[in-house]
Amino acid sequence: MASIVPKLESLAVNVTNQLSPGEEPSRAGAVTPGIKRLSRPLGAIDIPHVTIKSICCIGAGYVGGPTCAVIAHKNPHIKVTIVDLNAARIAAWNSDELPIYEPGLDEVVKSTRGKNLFFSTDVDAGILEADLIFVSVNTPTKIKGIGAGFAADLGYVESATRKIAEVAKSDKIVVEKSTVPCRTAQSMRYILEANAKPDIHFDILSNPEFLAEGTAISDLFYPDRVLIGSLDTERGRSAAASLADVYAGWVARDQIITMNLWSSELSKLAANALLAQRISSINALSAICEATGADIDEVSYACGLDTRIGPKFLKASVGFGGSCFQKDILNLVYLSESLHLPEVATYWKQVVEMNEYQKRRFTNRVISCLFNTLTGKKIAVFGFAFKKDTGDTRESPAITLVNYFREEKAYISIYDPKVEESQVWMDLAEPGVVDETEVIKKQVSIAADPYEAAAGADAIVICTEWNDFRETVLDYERIYASMKKPAFIFDGRLILDAKKVSEIGFKVETIGRPRTTFVQSKDFE
Repeated sequence: MASIVPKLESLAVNVTNQLSPGEEPSRAGAVTPGIKRLSRPLGAIDIPHVTIKSICCIGAGYVGGPTCAVIAHKNPHIKVTIVDLNAARIAAWNSDELPIYEPGLDEVVKSTRGKNLFFSTDVDAGILEADLIFVSVNTPTKIKGIGAGFAADLGYVESATRKIAEVAKSDKIVVEKSTVPCRTAQSMRYILEANAKPDIHFDILSNPEFLAEGTAISDLFYPDRVLIGSLDTERGRSAAASLADVYAGWVARDQIITMNLWSSELSKLAANALLAQRISSINALSAICEATGADIDEVSYACGLDTRIGPKFLKASVGFGGSCFQKDILNLVYLSESLHLPEVATYWKQVVEMNEYQKRRFTNRVISCLFNTLTGKKIAVFGFAFKKDTGDTRESPAITLVNYFREEKAYISIYDPKVEESQVWMDLAEPGVVDETEVIKKQVSIAADPYEAAAGADAIVICTEWNDFRETVLDYERIYASMKKPAFIFDGRLILDAKKVSEIGFKVETIGRPRTTFVQSKDFE
């Protein structure tokens, strides 16, 4: 097990190298100057509480898998079983090819799997054996019925909760790990109490995750904080103390923050909303930069030096994606409307609308620079994941851009180092449309490498900030030679040295910087 330590330390170094100027990586025990940590006193030593010996996690996805793998790694005395009804997913977790890509995850899983970390489709057995059960299932946005397009669909949460009540033959601590609306824990409690066997008690906790895909293992090893929400009762505090002991295996006690259930639930939605708000804010400023001659990187750097603002999440881009930001903001919008707070709902809705505007605006810039038409032209799309260091494509800006390019009758060649080809076709196809993939393949192809994607292309569009696409890694002279002329690069992630790439011969258009191609001059007025 000691052999993975250097690798994880290297991972932390890599994460540090990817930060913005002046940005510091999070570390356990680090408290922002001037910030007082608020925590309801646990009294963990004095309050009688259960010592957790066995944990079950329902849901083997992007949250449950990495989180419980790290818990098992840091607590070798605790048996951790991750269960899921998806047999193929569980088989992948038990194989050499894990179902998700996350730097450092492979080493953590392989160091613990078969020792105190297990993956199984036997949900009942996992529940029966566990002292503590994480509910880490998907909470997608509803697509039909009341709240469609905004409210969270809690069907999987309800199913998992009912299964726990049906199977459990001893007291359980049930931990809400999924991102859910406020008061979901109350609904779970009602279900558990209404269906519990005689003399069986359930205690509900909220323990939201604050992971960023691509740095999840580092985030778990060095968390800013661990939130535990509980009822302010003796049983609630005791349950919170039991979970706190699990995290105390590697997290400093002053980083384990306790609060009431509803504050914990809302804190997760609020954190994602505030992060997305920063991205939309800097993207809005990028539009002003393009129109005035300012440089968004310089503006971001100047603002980030203000200690009241800080440098994090001030990187302009083609837009944010991922499973959380848009979904959680829309959830917050729906909550605000349900509470008769229309002004609050409108405020948060604008964050999502600005994100959509940024994607449309970037697409329009591509079309404008390519002489106002994409018909019959080949566009090489570099990156399909919503961010680097993950294969996750949920709500990826690349999906939106590719669909815009298809509408403009372009031919698109996509390359991403981690996204599976089957996932691309799934993301681009309309659900329920027969032979949709075959129709898409008439315009879209998947390349084996960036050189193949760019060969014969009119333009390259960088949608994901993979380090693989930097000019220090790729041979852009080779790429330039293979493209049609003039050869364009549209940098939607601010990863290229535009000057160096321009010297090769490319026409480089960068988000947040003025248009450089065919700028109108007095000769043409």
